[in-house]
Amino acid sequence: MEGLTHHRAKMVSVTPRLLTLSVFLVSGMFAYPAFAAHTKADEMAGAVLFRDKGCAHCHGARGEGTRKAPTLVNIRNNKVWTPAKITEQIQNGGQKMPPFSDSLSDAETAQIVIFLRAKHWPVPPSAPPAPPPTAPAN
Repeated sequence: MEGLTHHRAKMVSVTPRLLTLSVFLVSGMFAYPAFAAHTKADEMAGAVLFRDKGCAHCHGARGEGTRKAPTLVNIRNNKVWTPAKITEQIQNGGQKMPPFSDSLSDAETAQIVIFLRAKHWPVPPSAPPAPPPTAPAN
């Protein structure tokens, strides 16, 4: 009987840790639901956002890096740069990178991350031409 009581005491002390870990894992899944499953359309949307929201200006048109910012070409293979860490970097900035939380929605940020983590980066279609300038009113 004494062994059973000791076993129950161990279970009680471990249970809060397991509960905490379970809550963390479940909340992580809901915080970044787009990372669990995505489509080629998400990858393409991310590629268009990468081009149109200024990422390519600093990181290069194909993410090859420039003097302003590092390459992103192999970021999917870098275990340090998880989807959550990439999301945080985009939203909050860091080092020389400005934050983009004011100019990107959570869904747009997720699409950029999906694009960056894609095995084969899609090439977005050409950007639409800029509208012609309007004549000043007199």
